[in-house]
Amino acid sequence: MAQIFKYVQGDTGPQIRVTLTNEDDNAPVDLTGATVTLHFREAGAESVLFSRQFFINPETADGGVAVLQWTVGDLEVEAGTYEGEIEVIRGSGVRETLFDKLKFKIREDFA
Repeated sequence: MAQIFKYVQGDTGPQIRVTLTNEDDNAPVDLTGATVTLHFREAGAESVLFSRQFFINPETADGGVAVLQWTVGDLEVEAGTYEGEIEVIRGSGVRETLFDKLKFKIREDFA
């Protein structure tokens, strides 16, 4: 079963850390000069609510690690289920979209 990221409306503290690897040999993808973007939408919807770039540390980009930090307003959405698609554009310009979607569950804040 795929991991479900569970958040509360309006939070900005949680992060998503991904390590991208090659399917063939499980070696880390070199993200030097690359951009990694999350496209976020309501589950089953066609339109994207927002897109957010991951941070890639230039000193360790060859290790395939990218970190997404939510910003104010990102998780100000209706309670429910959402999904995300990760797109990588390598330094060479090659574009690759990960097949598996990330799954999110957002609940209402008490306040």
